Amino acid sequence: MKHRYLIGLMCCSGASFAQASEAPALEVGLAIDQDLSVVVEFDQKYRATIGNDGAAFDYILKRGQFETEAPLSWYVGAGAWAEWNDDFGLRLPLGVKVNFYEGWNAYAQVHPELDMYKGVELQVGGALGVTYKF
Repeated sequence: MKHRYLIGLMCCSGASFAQASEAPALEVGLAIDQDLSVVVEFDQKYRATIGNDGAAFDYILKRGQFETEAPLSWYVGAGAWAEWNDDFGLRLPLGVKVNFYEGWNAYAQVHPELDMYKGVELQVGGALGVTYKF
């Protein structure tokens, strides 16, 4: 059931930017999130991750720039995750993103997680990724 909920959440959120008049920004890459994962980011707001251990979907609530000359930004989001072995829950990604070459971005995030399988358990996870912006 949790897999249907996660897939439904991804589809519904995808429909919201499909109505836009211009094509959304698209980033595709690899990450260490749900073990080795493929990551797709739409319109700098929606991030879907599918990997060897499971899947995750994050909605980026707020982005900002640091007061430096470096192309370094921060973000805060809210999301859900599910592992293929029945674990599932909510997470709060807190991360930084850097544009290290034209079109190429790297990100690192820490996400407190609320594991809701067989009771509620607080955990901390993390992710590292590299994406290319089309």
